[in-house]
Amino acid sequence: MAQGSGQSLHSFDLAQTGSWDFLAGVDEAGRGALAGPVVAGAVLVSREFYQSRAGRASIGFVNDSKQLSPGARERAFEEINQLCASGAIWGASGCASVDEIAENNILGATGLAMQRAVEGLLGEYGRGEVAFLADGDGLLARSTPGAPTVRLLIDGRPLKRFPYLHTGVIKGDGLSLAIAMASIVAKVTRDRMMQELDCEYPTFGFSRHKGYGTAAHLRALRNEGPCPVHRLGFLRKL
Repeated sequence: MAQGSGQSLHSFDLAQTGSWDFLAGVDEAGRGALAGPVVAGAVLVSREFYQSRAGRASIGFVNDSKQLSPGARERAFEEINQLCASGAIWGASGCASVDEIAENNILGATGLAMQRAVEGLLGEYGRGEVAFLADGDGLLARSTPGAPTVRLLIDGRPLKRFPYLHTGVIKGDGLSLAIAMASIVAKVTRDRMMQELDCEYPTFGFSRHKGYGTAAHLRALRNEGPCPVHRLGFLRKL
């Protein structure tokens, strides 16, 4: 990773904080896969962290998860865990199952995974309620008078029918520190889940391609047919 990547992401977020007490970044992994769950990561960062010299010094390892090698992602994930353990930031993940993808379609399931990640984040943040301020459209947003306020940044376009006020950031995993950390949480969490599924269904090679439509995966599907963690609705398009 090029030196300074984390610093440019930091600068973007610092400009987004305004009068908000926190930024929360959210991203997903596995939306386009043929098998396995869709997983979301969420990371909460305080304005004090962004403004502190120690905060700026601690995030040089961060980049968009797609720009990191698997080994670098794992190391970054552990760095994020250490920051969470120290109380410097807060992180959580949420997922939606293959059955929920079939029931809600991939957009609905992605929103469900993101909602679960955000709500897991609120459980990790241990200093009381936070407020996602409601907007003029009457979004179902948590509003607690006098509570710390959170600006929620989600990678991509804004989500419809999402229960928290949020801002969509196109290609946010390459712009925002909080979203980039969330992308690492989502990607590593999902990769580890797919490695576990590889032990249950070794024919398909999930540990190598993580459920995406590689040539080897498609060949295994033709030879063996789908297993219980394949997204059947996605396979009809092949």
